[in-house]
Amino acid sequence: MKFKANLLLLMTAFIWGFAFVAQRVGMDFVGPYTFNGVRFALGAASLLPLIWYFRRDSSTKKITPEENSPKAWKIGILAGTVLFIAASLQQIGLLYTTAGKAAFITCLYIVLVPLTGLFIGHRITMNTWAGSVLSAVGLYFLCVKSDFTVSYGDLLELIGAAFWTFHILLIDRYAAKIDNLVLAFWQFITCSALSMVVALTTEEIVPTLLLQAAVPILYGGLCSVGIAYTLQIIGQKHAEPTHAAIIMSMETVFATLGGYLILGEILGPHEIIGMVLMAVGMLIAQLHSFQIQNQES
Repeated sequence: MKFKANLLLLMTAFIWGFAFVAQRVGMDFVGPYTFNGVRFALGAASLLPLIWYFRRDSSTKKITPEENSPKAWKIGILAGTVLFIAASLQQIGLLYTTAGKAAFITCLYIVLVPLTGLFIGHRITMNTWAGSVLSAVGLYFLCVKSDFTVSYGDLLELIGAAFWTFHILLIDRYAAKIDNLVLAFWQFITCSALSMVVALTTEEIVPTLLLQAAVPILYGGLCSVGIAYTLQIIGQKHAEPTHAAIIMSMETVFATLGGYLILGEILGPHEIIGMVLMAVGMLIAQLHSFQIQNQES
């Protein structure tokens, strides 16, 4: 069962990794806010059948009325606002950096989430510190140029990683108390609505160009959000949380591979060294939890 769960999570990472490629291709035709607005609307729509299905199955409905406070839609709107900021920074950043670099910088949340725990009284292990230092060195090799400057796109992705971290912590705080699918639906709708408001005021939305961007938008909305989110839910039911985080961080590898195969993105030696250091650092940061779970199983 765990092997099947891990395989589903690997498929999730594959879909998410190639979504970075779809996001770049889509912006050849539409603006970043238009892309996100339509993409997340499709993602929200794809969750409606799942919400209906799980609502029918009372055995999967374990949330009591007392636990259902605050309401899912309230947290969904808050999470959707944070998601809008994070997704916007990621999408705009992709205009100025490669899909692989964007994925690696975004996945810094694996290190940032435990580090942020310092501010809420969590103890930080040596593995986390070591992984954080190694990731920081890798980030330097990946992003900092010979004249000690950071590209605009990489900077946006780095700021976005901080908002992805906040988003993860917010979801983690309330996920056990409210319906996860309803929460996801409301956050996607909120992100879509905010994106479309900005798109209508700053971008020109041309229907013919939207049709030309149909494939990457459909992939980003239905596959990246709808299918991958479903696979993640099923996979994480039977996989250890830390194992799941490590497997899903493979999206960085798939994003780099997709960028090379589809977009022809070629990385220099320094960038490759940076990616390797960041990948090792992110794995080391998860090592302590991995060892604890192995001892408990």
